[in-house]
Amino acid sequence: MATMVLDIGGTAIKSGIYADGNVTELKETPTEALHGGPHVVSRAKDIIAGYQKNCPFDRIGISTAGQVDPAKGCIIYANENIPGYTGTKLKDIMEEEFQVPVAVENDVNAAAIGEASFGAGRGQKDFVCLTYGTGVGGAMFLNGKLYHGSSYSAGEFGGIVTHPEDRDPAQDLFSGCYERYASTTALVKLAMEFDPALSDGRAIFGRREEPKVQQIIDKWMMEIVYGLVTIIHMVNPSCAILGGGVLEQPYVLQQVKEKLKQNIMPSFRHVEIKKAELGNKAGMLGAAMLDGIAGK
Repeated sequence: MATMVLDIGGTAIKSGIYADGNVTELKETPTEALHGGPHVVSRAKDIIAGYQKNCPFDRIGISTAGQVDPAKGCIIYANENIPGYTGTKLKDIMEEEFQVPVAVENDVNAAAIGEASFGAGRGQKDFVCLTYGTGVGGAMFLNGKLYHGSSYSAGEFGGIVTHPEDRDPAQDLFSGCYERYASTTALVKLAMEFDPALSDGRAIFGRREEPKVQQIIDKWMMEIVYGLVTIIHMVNPSCAILGGGVLEQPYVLQQVKEKLKQNIMPSFRHVEIKKAELGNKAGMLGAAMLDGIAGK
């Protein structure tokens, strides 16, 4: 049986056909998210319809930005990266349109499911998964199952307060929080204050030999460690899987491992720090494995 899979992000919608453990017919389409939720849904419909002509499928799995109620397949909350997306009944819309079973999950949760099934999480019963990009996203597997929490929003690790001295929730609900300091966005902001030419991770790490740039990178990596210290002491996972473009740098992963071990209690130092293995396919592979369509 073939599954149509989508991974809806703020920048792009990745799509493909899943069968027999692999995703083929890969495409990437601009989300045009600032046009709003209804426009994004329309884009997704058009993509699926395009596949339907030449690649028959029996079900649809969707990984998407935003907090998701997987039981109802709707968007509980999405920030202004996709205006008007909150409340979208994605499952109902797509089932009515295409007349096949549809399952919907948050993108980081879907990526964690993908890693558990096919990647760095295989064989791990208790692990956390974090992605460092525009913000910091997270997911938890406890006793072999994805943990959703009481309102399907567990794993919002980006909201851990790491700098209470900067906290001002009236102005910014995430002020003083982990993602304001440990995200790729935070690294770029720091670097551009030194040199506006350092506008992305590749440019920053290309100049790592410069003492000031090295100092900026070291400061940012310690911000990653500060949040992980809290998460690991709280959840006690056997493994922490770290993803995001900048985490592809072997130097970053090695330094985070070393600094983390120095900052956690000895009884927690068995935790394995691993790089996410599935890259851009993680969300789509996870979407294919969602309850209700995966034949579990």
